[in-house]
Amino acid sequence: MALARSGLTAVPSGPGADVLIAALPSALIVLDGEGRIAAVNAAAEIFLNASSGYLIHKPFGMVLRLPESCLAGLREEAVFASFDCIVERPREGRTRIDFHSTPLPDHDGWRLVSLHGAAAAQAIGERRTGSRTAIGVAAMLAHEIKNPLSGIRGAAQLLDAEASPEARRMTKLIRDEVDRVAGLIDRMEQFTDNRPLERKVENIYAILDHARAVASSGFGLNVDIKDQFDPSLPPVLVHRDSMVQVILNLLKNANEAVPKGNKGTIWLTTRYRHGVAVPGEGGRRLSVPIELCIIDDGPGPPAEIVDHLFEPFVSSKSSGRGLGLALVDKLIRDNGGIIQFAREGIPERSVFRMLLPRAR
Repeated sequence: MALARSGLTAVPSGPGADVLIAALPSALIVLDGEGRIAAVNAAAEIFLNASSGYLIHKPFGMVLRLPESCLAGLREEAVFASFDCIVERPREGRTRIDFHSTPLPDHDGWRLVSLHGAAAAQAIGERRTGSRTAIGVAAMLAHEIKNPLSGIRGAAQLLDAEASPEARRMTKLIRDEVDRVAGLIDRMEQFTDNRPLERKVENIYAILDHARAVASSGFGLNVDIKDQFDPSLPPVLVHRDSMVQVILNLLKNANEAVPKGNKGTIWLTTRYRHGVAVPGEGGRRLSVPIELCIIDDGPGPPAEIVDHLFEPFVSSKSSGRGLGLALVDKLIRDNGGIIQFAREGIPERSVFRMLLPRAR
C-alpha cells in the first residue's frame, strides 16, 4: 500500500543467485581448504568437459594443470589475477585463459577461481576442424574408389557365368568383399552431406521410446534398459530421424560394451541444465539446456583412445571401422548440440552426455 501511495511500482522478484551463477559464461570453480573442487557452474563443466558429479571432491590439479605463477597465486591470501596463461586439461590439451583467484570470506583457505577465455570454443572448434578434414577425405575416397568397385563387381559377375564351381567360389568372394568395401564407403559418404538438417519441435521422450523399442526387439535383448527422466522437460529443436540414429548407435555401443555372458544395464537419463550454452557463429552463445545421457556399466574404452573417441577411424573393436561415434558427433553438432564422454560414479560407468537446444 505504501508503494502505491508513493506512486512507485513494485519490481517482481528476479532469478536467484544460483540461477545467475549457473548462467554466467565464465567458468567458476570453488576450491576448499585442501584444494579440492567443492562446486562448479555450467560453464566450468563445459570447459573441463566433465559433469559436476565427476568433478566434485577431485583435487584441482587433477583436472587442470596450471603454470607455476597461477599455483603461487592460489597460495596467496589476497586476490590474484594472471592474464593469457597457458593451462592444460588432461583430455583437451593446452589453451590460453585469464585466471582469477579470490579468497572466500569466513571460509579459511577456500577460494573462488574464475577462468575467462575461448577455451570451450577452441575445444569444440578443434573437433569441428577434425571432422571437416574427415569430410574431405571421405568425399575424395568415395569418388575415387566407388566407381572402380562397381566395375570389379561387374567383371566378377561376368566371370561367374562361365566359371567352374571352384572358380565361382572365388568370384563370390570377390563380390562379397566388394560389397563390404562399398558398404564402408556408403557410411563414409554420410560425412560428406553438409546440408543443414530440417529441425523441428520434438518430444524427446517419443524419440527415446522409439529408439528403445527398436533396440529391445533386436540387439538389446541382452541388456536391461532403465530410465531416470525429468518429467517437466520442454520440447527440443532437433531433426527426429538423425536423433533416432544417434541414440540407436549409442545404445548399440553400450550393448556391445557388456562382457559376453553377462546381463548388462543401460540407463537413459534426462534433466534440464540452466545456463548451459556453447559458442555459435559470429561469437553468439547458443543455449543447449536439454541434457540426455546414455550410461552403461561396461568397462569403458581403453584409456589410450578416450581423448580421441569421436575422431574418425578410432575404435576399440577389432572389427570396428571407427565411424560410429564420429558420425554421432557430426549429427549432434548438425542438431545444434554437443556430445561428451566421461567415466563417472562409484563404481565407474560410461556416460555419453548430449546437450541439445530447447524449442522456443
